[in-house]
Amino acid sequence: MGTGREVSISLDGVRDKNMMQLKKLNTVLFPVRYNDKYYADAIASGEFTKLAYYSDICVGAIACRLEKKEGGAMRVYIMTLGVLAPYRGIGIGSKLLNHVLDMCSKQNMCEIYLHVQTNNEDAIKFYKKFGFEITDTIQNYYINIEPRDCYVVTKSFAQSEASK
Repeated sequence: MGTGREVSISLDGVRDKNMMQLKKLNTVLFPVRYNDKYYADAIASGEFTKLAYYSDICVGAIACRLEKKEGGAMRVYIMTLGVLAPYRGIGIGSKLLNHVLDMCSKQNMCEIYLHVQTNNEDAIKFYKKFGFEITDTIQNYYINIEPRDCYVVTKSFAQSEASK
């Protein structure tokens, strides 16, 4: 379709044998340290957590947690989504997010959401491109980083109704 060469981006699930790759990425990408619960939730989410490879080099990841809302509906929380700086802007983050959005549709999730630092304009713009909206602001959400405030960014899915 377009000119330029085909970029080889592949996704792989996170398992015990490649968990260190997710841990290393998180250390480089994010100003916070994640605990064992984060990694347990990431593995428990199954297909909702993926590593991204560019020509067989691990350059990004999305890690999610599945949550049950009151009333039993399921939703997805994006704990982290990040791509190493030299590999940004070539579709890796979009491929990771599109994979999770596709999984949400297939598994009839009611919504997907995440927290974004209020000054992270690139992330806010990125998520809005995929139909997410700012639905809340939480003061002092972050403890060790400035600004401490975050937005809750949400995308709702139309629930399939049985029969009308």
